[in-house]
Order: sequence, then C-alpha cells, then structure tokens
Amino acid sequence: MFKKLLALTLTVLMVATLCVSMASCGKKSADGTEAATEAATTPKTDAVTDAATAAGTDAATAAGTDAATAAATDAATAAATDAATDAATDAATDAATDAATDAATDAATEPATEVVTVDPTLYSDVKIGFIFLHDENSTYDKNFIDAANRTKAALGLRDDQVVLRTNIAEGSECYETAKELAQAGCDIIFADSFGHEEFMIQAAEEYPDVQFCHATGTMAHTEELDNFHNAFASIYEGRYLAGVAAGLKLNEMINAGTITAEQAVIGYVGAWSYAEVVSGFTSFFLGARSVCPSATMKVKFTGSWYDLAAEKETAETLINTEHCVLISQHADSMGAPGACEAAGVPNISYNGSTVEACPNTFIVSSAIDWTPYFEYIINCVVKDEPIATDWTGTIETGSVILSEVNTNAAAAGTVEKIAEVKAKLLSGEIKVFDTATFTKDGAALNSYMADVDTDDEYTPDTEVISDGYFHESEYRSAPYFDIQIDGITWLNFAY
Repeated sequence: MFKKLLALTLTVLMVATLCVSMASCGKKSADGTEAATEAATTPKTDAVTDAATAAGTDAATAAGTDAATAAATDAATAAATDAATDAATDAATDAATDAATDAATDAATEPATEVVTVDPTLYSDVKIGFIFLHDENSTYDKNFIDAANRTKAALGLRDDQVVLRTNIAEGSECYETAKELAQAGCDIIFADSFGHEEFMIQAAEEYPDVQFCHATGTMAHTEELDNFHNAFASIYEGRYLAGVAAGLKLNEMINAGTITAEQAVIGYVGAWSYAEVVSGFTSFFLGARSVCPSATMKVKFTGSWYDLAAEKETAETLINTEHCVLISQHADSMGAPGACEAAGVPNISYNGSTVEACPNTFIVSSAIDWTPYFEYIINCVVKDEPIATDWTGTIETGSVILSEVNTNAAAAGTVEKIAEVKAKLLSGEIKVFDTATFTKDGAALNSYMADVDTDDEYTPDTEVISDGYFHESEYRSAPYFDIQIDGITWLNFAY
C-alpha cells in the first residue's frame, strides 16, 4: 500500500511541475517585471497548489493513511510552490532584461530585416517601377534601393513585379522612363528626387490608371491629380537626435581639453540652399546645442546632390580652413566621411552607416526608411484604396530611423541619451523647432509665413508658427523651414 501511495504522490508532483511549465510558456506581459511576476506567481501558485493538494489528499485518503495524506499534501504543495516561484522569477527576469535592452537600443537600430510570411496570392498581380536619380554608389539612392528590396522580400514579390531604373536624370529622361514603366504594366511608379516632379506629373496626366508617387516633392496637394502623390518623413527629428550625439561628442572633446568651448564648431557639407537642406542642418544644430550650448556651425554648399570630389574638398576646407572639429552632411557621396576618416575628425553621416569605411570617426547616421511607405502604397493598390495625396512618415511609422551608434567613436552615454530624447520627441515634450531655442538676428520668432503652396515665385502663403514652435512637415510633407538662424554661418549659397 505504501508503494502505491508513493507512486501516486510522485505522479502528483509530475502533474504539478507540468502545470507550472505550461503556465510559464504563456505570453509575457508587456508591462515588464511587475506584470510578469504577478501573472506568474499568483494564479500559477494557487492553481497548481490546489490541484496538487487535492490529488494528493484523495490518494492518501483512499489508502486510509492520515499521515500519508499530510505528507503527500505537504510535498506536493512545496514542490508546486517552488516550481511556480522559479517560473515567476524567470519570467520577471526575462521581462526586465527585454525592457532594459529595448530601452538602450530602440533609438539606434537599422531597419528590421525579419522575413514576414504573407499570402503569396495577395500581391501576385501588382507591379511597381522605381526611378532613381543615381545608383548604389549614392548613399541617398542606395537608401531607396535597399527599401525597395526589403519591400519586395516582405511582400513576397517576384523579380518581374519590381522594376528598378537607376541613373535617371532630372529632366525629360524621367518622363520617358515613367512612360516606359507605365507601358510595361506597372500599377505604381515611384521617383526619388526633387527634380523628377514635373516630369512625373506630365506622365501622370497621360496615364490616369497608374499611380505616380514622388519623394520630396511639393506639388501634389495643389495639382490635385487623383493619381499623383507626394511623400516625405519628419527626418528633422532624426537629424535632431543625430545632433544630440554630435553635441555629446563636442562635450567629450571639451572635457578632455582637446578643444575649448568656443572651439566647438561644427562643419556641414550641404548640397543646395533649399528648405530641405536648411531644415535638416538647422534641426541637427539645435540637437547639438541642446546638450552643448557653446556649439556653433558653418555650412558650405556644393551645388550638387552627388559630387564625390566637391564634397571631399568642401569637408577638407571646413576642417583645415574653417577649423571645424566635427563634420556632418546633406550630400550623397562618401566624400565628406572619407575626408573625416583621413583627418581623424568625428563625423555624423546621412542615409546609412559608414562605419565599415570610417571605423574611427563615424558616430551615427539618420535616415528615412522608405519601406513603410512602399508597403503602404502597394497595399492601397491591392485593396483598391486611395493613396494619400501628401504622406508624412514619422518615428511612429518606422520611417525615421538611426543607424547603430559606433561606440568606438561616440561619447560615453550616447545610446542612452538618444533613447531619452527620442522618448521626449514621441511624447511631445520636445519640439525640434521650439522658438524658445533659437533666434534670428538676435530676436525670437513668434510668426513666420512659409511657402507651402509652391509657386514660381516661392511666395510665402502659410503661417507656420503657433503654440511656441515652427510646425515643420505638417502643412505638407516636404520641408519648408528655410530660416537662417543665429549660430549658423552660411559660407556660400547654391540654388
């Protein structure tokens, strides 16, 4: 009889352990350690203890041995409680570890490369064509090309459903290429450069059944064509975060005695004096100054989106002649990053990490991830839903991203500080163009008329300052911040 009782008690313990294991495999609470501990400890312990106690008591009673009942009950209860406690501890530890890891890395991640399983029949008939100004040698165009390839993989598109056309100039060649893609059966045609816009509009007028989408453009909301659309993202937020990394690096150099506070001069290689570039370098500067108040900046324009020699020469001039101690850029080649690596000057790049070529000087890069937009427009066509006339991607949509921080070159604490500032941008606590953080000609701005509805004369038409900040990319997606603020010196102009 005792052997039967012992065997039955062991069976009870095995059932109790199995119950705990099954419970611990449940979904982890998104609220972290507290939720995981409560979920694992209270219901698991109570349920397993009750089941084990009842089973042990019944078995012992059937055997007619009161002592065995107590022993089985105590043993089962203790085992179940220990197992539940271990499960709760593991779950809480996992949740806390995940939360800490996410908080530390969330602000500095490359676009996700996870393969998503999709219904292959859902997208079997759609076809999209892409028009790129340059090819993979341009960091700007490579960023778009990479997003197109990620979209292709994510949606399970075939090679014949995605057509890439590279090195398409901002002229009639764009129009001819758009026509060719439309005649080849493309349902959507996307172009990536500002100067492509008028030629995309021309093609859109001729092919009303094809959707034409254009990055960085300004005219969709005034042209009012059902099949022509603009898109951009709030990249000024990404540049602000990158600027924070720059400011921390300047502080490190000041604290180390490498430079004085007055020598915290940033150099910036710009392509053109357009609002898109001005908005970008101003937000970058404001991010840097938010942590390094003595920072100033000098900007020199190349007059080209992509000119390796000119960008390299401009960066060298900023370093050697203008005495800039950190360089950033809104230009598309490796000219500026390469010059920084050769000179040993810290660099914040754009449109992707340059750490492989510049391991000693690259800190971080901001970029727009166009994957969310490409997936959005394809899904609109597949579902026969309208595409937004003017679409603005954000941090929340996954469109504004940073590369991984190169800790070999960045100041200590950069990852954590970026995460902190990003959270404040998301909550609205920080506004990039808060008018309390900058002046023009020594005075604060409380009003500004911007050219939003672009015409040939670029006539200011929209009040864009309210509630204490400049509302960038809210009245149209493409930037319209074109103010020359104090603290930034323009060394030339290029229109």
